[in-house]
Amino acid sequence: MGFANVKDWLNQQKTSMSDTMTRFKNKEFMDAVVAGCALVAAADGSISAEEKQKMAGFIQRTDELKVFDMQDVIKQFNKFTDNFEFDHMIGKGEALKAIGKIKKNEEGARLLVRVCCAIGLADGDFDASEKAMVQDICTELGLNASEFGL
Repeated sequence: MGFANVKDWLNQQKTSMSDTMTRFKNKEFMDAVVAGCALVAAADGSISAEEKQKMAGFIQRTDELKVFDMQDVIKQFNKFTDNFEFDHMIGKGEALKAIGKIKKNEEGARLLVRVCCAIGLADGDFDASEKAMVQDICTELGLNASEFGL
């Protein structure tokens, strides 16, 4: 492949990445991702400051997700986690409702599950309660959990 062909290929990839990020830059998708992160963080019954930092760091470092304003992300994360603190079942229900809104966006739904798996693995221990929560997310999205090694 000559230099001109490589340059064309790189430009195509850049355009494709930009198109992908634009598709995901909407409040509904951001809410779903943040809700998924809150669900995984709350899976063990408590949400630590470290889990919040992992979620924020992951969003800032992931090309498809760093398009979101971190103030909006933190605001939504706090909203979801406040629901868990009020009542775990209400928190879970509200988070799954936000996640369900992207069910028809198959690419976005799969990205959401991958993000949730990465959040679960962030501390080096993707424990049974976190895996079960991601399986619930897969069910809500109509995805097969085994596709993600669950």
